[in-house]
Amino acid sequence: MRLNRKSLLGLAVAAVAVPAAVAVIPNASAATLPDLLPLTVTNDSGRGEAVHLYVLGESGGKLGYVTEAGTFTPWTGGANPPAPAPDVSIDGPAAGASKTIEVPKGLSGRMYMSFGEKLDFKLSQDGGLVQPAPWAAGEANSDILFDWSEFTYNDSGVFLNSSQVDMFAVPHKVSVTGSDGQTQATGELKAGGRNAVIDALKADADFSKLVQTREDGTVLRVLSPGKGADAGGFDPNYLAGYIDEAWAAYANTDLTVTPFLDQPDKAFKGRTSGDVMNFTDSTGAQVASITKPSTSNVWGCDGNLGAPNDLVVGPIARSLCAALQRTTLGSQDVEPSTDVSTFYQHDPTNDYAKVIHANMVDGKAYAFAFDDVANQESLVHDGAPTAIGIALSPFN
Repeated sequence: MRLNRKSLLGLAVAAVAVPAAVAVIPNASAATLPDLLPLTVTNDSGRGEAVHLYVLGESGGKLGYVTEAGTFTPWTGGANPPAPAPDVSIDGPAAGASKTIEVPKGLSGRMYMSFGEKLDFKLSQDGGLVQPAPWAAGEANSDILFDWSEFTYNDSGVFLNSSQVDMFAVPHKVSVTGSDGQTQATGELKAGGRNAVIDALKADADFSKLVQTREDGTVLRVLSPGKGADAGGFDPNYLAGYIDEAWAAYANTDLTVTPFLDQPDKAFKGRTSGDVMNFTDSTGAQVASITKPSTSNVWGCDGNLGAPNDLVVGPIARSLCAALQRTTLGSQDVEPSTDVSTFYQHDPTNDYAKVIHANMVDGKAYAFAFDDVANQESLVHDGAPTAIGIALSPFN
């Protein structure tokens, strides 16, 4: 059993450490896991700019940074308003080269990569790290081409994922090699995939507003719909009509939610009454009530779709959020759907997630926080890892 990516967003907004997943059952070989796990970053981007890397996260309840040799150091200082953080960048590999960084066990966090310029991080008075947010007005990093991967390395092994939850910017593949010598990889775009995503969204009157381009013509990123709405350039009520339609579909028929793939017989029945969908368990007892969400709740998988770390309300909310993101809710009686051919077929739908998934070699991506529902996420895990990798894919 593992906690999902969204469950780890509880750290303050100013904090890094947003890993893909954290296992809650210790790995049997935990004692044999190395204290330092090599992370090899390969620059296959084909770009000429200098690459700057940052390994940032949480260890032992403290936020801090990691050196190339794998030493974790907690942040010190900070102010109100936030003060500049020290430069903890690691020189990244040149085009066609690789760089290996050691990751200490017990760390959950992110590896940022930026092209050309270094990123501007700040420290708040309470020791939190203010991370780059190019959807915010006045953001110092808005004109920098950058992205990140997320990871957790603990006694249950390593979890590593690429992420498009906030934005789509620098394509990169993530991988893990286990003690058996086998390597798993995901997150690789199809050839020309970055341009295909950008061009498809530019061709849409609504989603074109999410594309951010620098004055020199470089497309820096595509914001996710939720971040685009936060920035004021995307309709905050984009899904409102669809949500009303989907909610009303279960006024006179049951919605069956089976949130656990390994427990297909564990089901909850839902019916809407006005703006509320009430769920019962197999005994007929009411176990959850979820109020109809707003478009913002769907994009963020929060608010009325907030998912506590329990075994009932959280799994139901996760399933509903994924169904609304993929616009399958309202068209079928059982969720979550595991048939990808049913995803993103409604108009309107989440075209951002749709085109990103369509341009992945294996179809996997983290285009929204609960994209791990039905195992659609770009995540690798190994309980006995010997190495992990991040390969910057070719793009122009």
